[in-house]
Amino acid sequence: MRVIDLALKDLCQILRDRKAALFLVIMPLTFTFFFGMVSGGFGRAEDPRLPVGLVEHDQGSILSTGLENLLKASDTVRPVLLEKDKADEADELVRTEKLAGAVIVPAGFSEQVLRGQAVGLTFIANGDTSAGKMAGRGVQAAVSRLLGAVETARLSAETLEGKAAFESDAARQAYVEEALGLANEAWLKPPITTTTEKARGTLRGREDGTNDGLLQASPGMIVQFAVFGLVTSAMVFVVERKSKTLQRLLTTPISRAGIIAGHVLAMFTVAFLQIMLLVIVGQFVFGVDYLREPLAILLMAAALALWAAALGLLIGAVSKAEDQVVTWSLIAMFVFAAMGGAWFPLEVTGRAFATVGHFMPTAWAMDGLQNIVLRGLDFGSVLMPAAILTGYAAAFFALALWRFRFE
Repeated sequence: MRVIDLALKDLCQILRDRKAALFLVIMPLTFTFFFGMVSGGFGRAEDPRLPVGLVEHDQGSILSTGLENLLKASDTVRPVLLEKDKADEADELVRTEKLAGAVIVPAGFSEQVLRGQAVGLTFIANGDTSAGKMAGRGVQAAVSRLLGAVETARLSAETLEGKAAFESDAARQAYVEEALGLANEAWLKPPITTTTEKARGTLRGREDGTNDGLLQASPGMIVQFAVFGLVTSAMVFVVERKSKTLQRLLTTPISRAGIIAGHVLAMFTVAFLQIMLLVIVGQFVFGVDYLREPLAILLMAAALALWAAALGLLIGAVSKAEDQVVTWSLIAMFVFAAMGGAWFPLEVTGRAFATVGHFMPTAWAMDGLQNIVLRGLDFGSVLMPAAILTGYAAAFFALALWRFRFE
């Protein structure tokens, strides 16, 4: 109970300090907003696919509509609809590289293809550029799927016709068009898909198209300010040592271990509440999906807060004045944040830097948080990062006790 009373005393003392709101709330939110904005976290990400103009002289027909839908579903190109009377502008748009290519669907395209007649599409592109070549491959893939669907519908009709004749040509045509529609739908929604995901690597976007710089910025600022937020709680510890309050506490029934435990509990509480505040803001303001795995985030928050409390105790043990607390906190923040990947993904720095970076506890904190919000992994993915953070906390705690003195 005395330990809790001492922790509550520290918390009340921290809350009375006006600088606490700056270090614990205002600065973390400001930096999260700034880094997220710089990395493109606010606003829509542009469609990375190559723009291809589409002029439909056979607009509304089943094949013209099918081609448009297949182009929209393409991973390589995206259709840009052009007016029929502006078809002559397509060549100019391609020449000036405003479009990677252009497709012109002739009038009667659907009817002629369904009758088995040879008909050609006009594709305009600059074949000397990589964009033109890629656009050509993307369009060719869509056309091949469309013609494959036509062939599938035709074979289906012939098979059925061999068993029972259609009542009329109109009935056969209706059957072919229905089969064609089903075949095109099957191309758009295949029953089996393959997805390649990298455990670590380039940030991937959310389904709403928002650029996900915040998936780096939000966890990064949580980790960074879990360190810098110790300025307030470690300062209380140093002031009590300097004013001889700790020595006077030894005259009370509380033990030396209890005194240290009370201060560590206060540091843990401050760090944990700050982390959870930034998680809530990240979830509901910045749209970072921390609550997809709430128990995993809770475990990571507890492990990170425990390590931060141990670091705070160490800073309090080695600092003899208030300015030293600020100095050591800044040094710890810059070293651990930069080397641990809080400012930028370690994956982009190369294998050597990433290996060295993972000697930092902050790198494991980032791994645990981003396993949930970035990589879409489950609760089990945070067990090792949380365990390693706890191990670092034990090591820092032991080092702090070794350096600590009740002068």
